[in-house]
Amino acid sequence: MSKQKWREIGAGAIVPVLLIALWQAASGMGYINPQVLPSPLAVVQKWIEYLLPLQPYDPAASSWLAWAFSGELIGDTLSSMYRVLVGFAVGAGLALPFGLVMGSSQRMYAWLNPLLQVLRPIPPIAYIPLAILWFGLGNAPAVFLIALGAFFPVLMNTIAGVRQVDGIYVRAARNLGVSQRTMFVRVMLPAAVPYILSGVRIGIGTAFIVVIVSEMIAVNNGLGFRILEAREYFWSDKIVAGMISIGLLGLAIDIGMNKLNNHLLRWHRGLEN
Repeated sequence: MSKQKWREIGAGAIVPVLLIALWQAASGMGYINPQVLPSPLAVVQKWIEYLLPLQPYDPAASSWLAWAFSGELIGDTLSSMYRVLVGFAVGAGLALPFGLVMGSSQRMYAWLNPLLQVLRPIPPIAYIPLAILWFGLGNAPAVFLIALGAFFPVLMNTIAGVRQVDGIYVRAARNLGVSQRTMFVRVMLPAAVPYILSGVRIGIGTAFIVVIVSEMIAVNNGLGFRILEAREYFWSDKIVAGMISIGLLGLAIDIGMNKLNNHLLRWHRGLEN
């Protein structure tokens, strides 16, 4: 990693470190009720307890690796990530072909756009009662809600990407006598890729938000469920520890998506490698 990158990371850490220091100082001087907002040290202690395995290591019962990953936090994180990935795959997998067809066909756009504009503003959490009625409890309603959350960002960005292809590319391809299929595959789709990847990045972020809400309603594990459980028992330190875990996981997902975008768009003009 270059020195410039380390300097950027250091600059970005200044404000969080100062806020944590002020938070700890205010908690230590008694300005903050620990039942309402525990100190950073208490949160870190609870986060470590949340991370560590629940039972002592027993070689006869399980392997060391299975024991190391048996902590409550790891299990909840894996459950949440499973729902995010499955729901996002369903939502984006449906949105991408719909967006490509609507973006390339004015007739399909005219037919479907009014319905989409009615459905798009409805937040996924508004579908929670219907999701439970249709799918019951468990992973199915959570995946349905996550798919809804991911569907519209990917769909709208795909439509915009296809419809906003530079006319110069289209005219040049027509002058060369390419077929409609070649025009779509070799001209319109590559030009729309930056928009599509932006929609994917927004969609997976939305999916991660929705999974937390859905886990508070329909399932009995995951990060959202654990925060709701902690609220019931007034474990404020565990609530904050869960929130920090969500933030760190979301940050890791966003960094991964950004690196993927940079890799796939390294041909794009103006993008630095």
